[in-house]
Amino acid sequence: QVRLVESGGGLVQTGGSLRLSCAASGRSFSTYTMAWFRQAPGKEREFVAAMTGRGSEKGYGDSVKGRFTISRDSAKNTVDLQMNNMEPEDTAVYYCAADVEASSYYTMRAVSYDYWGQGTQVTVSS
Repeated sequence: QVRLVESGGGLVQTGGSLRLSCAASGRSFSTYTMAWFRQAPGKEREFVAAMTGRGSEKGYGDSVKGRFTISRDSAKNTVDLQMNNMEPEDTAVYYCAADVEASSYYTMRAVSYDYWGQGTQVTVSS
């Protein structure tokens, strides 16, 4: 069982920055592929970023490339999402997810992830 708890959401103006953090339980955290997804009202859950267990690969959704950065600290069992130059279209609930079956690859498909956090709201005002 893996428990994920997100923090760091809030309200930010267009062009501003926020940093989300996800704290994970589990003795094998360093082997999990970790990801961030988001879901805006009335829309499907959207892939934001992922990072493999050894940190060898990272991937980003097209809408956030060049603005968002995913990182992880295996000593602290955390995965962060640094969001810069934010836009109103970034407004959504952001979820942290863990794929405990994958360590050397990532997928952009939400159904592949085994555990999810409760989500944290991010609102970007225009």
